[in-house]
Amino acid sequence: MELIDLRSDTLTKPTPAVREAMARAEVGDDVYGEDPTVNKLQNVVAELLDKEAALFLPSGSMGNLISLYLQAGRGGEVLTHQDSHILHYELASGSAIAGCQILGLPGFRGILTPEVLEPALRGPIYYNARTKLVELENTGNLAGGTCYSLAELEAVGAWARGKNLPVHLDGARLWNASTATGLSPAALSAVADTVTVCLSKGLGAPVGSVLAGTKVFIAEARRVRKMLGGGMRQAGIIAAAGLFVLENHRERMADDHEHARLLATALNSTSWAKVVVLPETNIVFADTTLPAQVIVTKLQTKGVLCGAMGENKVRFVTHLDVGRTAIDRACAILGKVS
Repeated sequence: MELIDLRSDTLTKPTPAVREAMARAEVGDDVYGEDPTVNKLQNVVAELLDKEAALFLPSGSMGNLISLYLQAGRGGEVLTHQDSHILHYELASGSAIAGCQILGLPGFRGILTPEVLEPALRGPIYYNARTKLVELENTGNLAGGTCYSLAELEAVGAWARGKNLPVHLDGARLWNASTATGLSPAALSAVADTVTVCLSKGLGAPVGSVLAGTKVFIAEARRVRKMLGGGMRQAGIIAAAGLFVLENHRERMADDHEHARLLATALNSTSWAKVVVLPETNIVFADTTLPAQVIVTKLQTKGVLCGAMGENKVRFVTHLDVGRTAIDRACAILGKVS
């Protein structure tokens, strides 16, 4: 029985074409700034996001950490959503390494608003932490792959500028948000001073993320990347995969979003699941009447892999390695679980 793996979009394998691009990559020593493929990838992403410069990194978590390190720093406070990745899935690196404090705030669908941010802003009392940075996540992972609208982004941006606060955008799945909303990555990034985007999630590269911002910021980010152990040598081999998927895999992400909607419909037709927030992109969260781990086990025995995300919540994530035929089979299997 061939398993249908819907646990995460990080599980994709490089396609033959991606492997070929990696094998043909021209390389150099990136710590010296001499890897032509890395340099090309950085320039391409900077242009896509309309930023001055960009830096290739091993992971999105490193990109977020560098942004917190340089823009919030020791004793500073970061305002973010209470479901954000930096708060739940990055090993408290903001406090352990960057030295900052992260304050999680509420917001429907994972969306922050000025109305929520305003009362969280620290006053000028000397013993308060100093609010230093606003961090947004688009799409919102724990919110179910939800997207900010342009108006919502601009509202936060205007508020932050009025408080002289920089904005960092965790755009691990920004490509999904762009596909779903029809807005360009640059339009979605305009509000942010710094942006992290991943190549190894929906796009399907085997590894890598890119951090973008001003030339001055990226020069400092390169120093912090080295301090964190992220300096890479002939990294063009993996940067080539990133270039290929940016050029060839972005448009097809609409298929993943359609597959997520099919899964949501199938789940809502069962007696044991309810999808409250219908998927906007490629992530589906379902509330379950049975314990989530029981559902995960039942589905695994029938050939579908998903993840337990709490006592009564399961997550399915569509991606390029699961085509329409497999999705149809998964939907049929969902209906057989009781």
